[in-house]
Amino acid sequence: MNDEQFTAFPKMARLQREVLISEKIDGTNAQVYITDDGKMLFGSRTRWITPGDDNFGFARWATDNKEELLKLGPGRHFGEWWGRGIQRNYGLSERRFSLFNVARWCPHGEVPKAIPTADPRNVKMQDMLPACCHLVPILWQGLFPFCWPNHILARLSNGGSHAAPGFMRPEGIVVFHVAGNVGFKMTLDNDGVPKSSLK
Repeated sequence: MNDEQFTAFPKMARLQREVLISEKIDGTNAQVYITDDGKMLFGSRTRWITPGDDNFGFARWATDNKEELLKLGPGRHFGEWWGRGIQRNYGLSERRFSLFNVARWCPHGEVPKAIPTADPRNVKMQDMLPACCHLVPILWQGLFPFCWPNHILARLSNGGSHAAPGFMRPEGIVVFHVAGNVGFKMTLDNDGVPKSSLK
């Protein structure tokens, strides 16, 4: 008997399934990590942060809003920390934490909806978003390939940001394929150039 473990070819997601296109916000990546026993950690894209070793004040803000953020529940919650003094600023006088997982959360004052899943027989409803958090705006939702990301990107360019209405230099979009569980970004400026080479 061979000692090598057999690995099956992975199951492929169907292409013509639900996609969500959201606005890509130009801020700094942030995360809130909540353990099963209620311990909370805060992170940037590359490291854990604290109020004493922070990233644009995110750890301080998250510490001040800990009780509300615990409503996110156990797990890793990724989003964009953006606004005053961060990247494009968006003409804001404050900073906001906008979560990426837009399908999961229902904003306050709205009725929870069914979450799109790879298997439509598996129905799950949205959770209520903590009051201190925002969501990245959904610009389009529907079946792939019956969406036109370039058309939506052009609408964003002409109409301005949905996250900060009136701000006319939005960064771009993110196309999330639900069944494939994968996202793709498209930016209005320098889309073909790696971000690392722009610095």
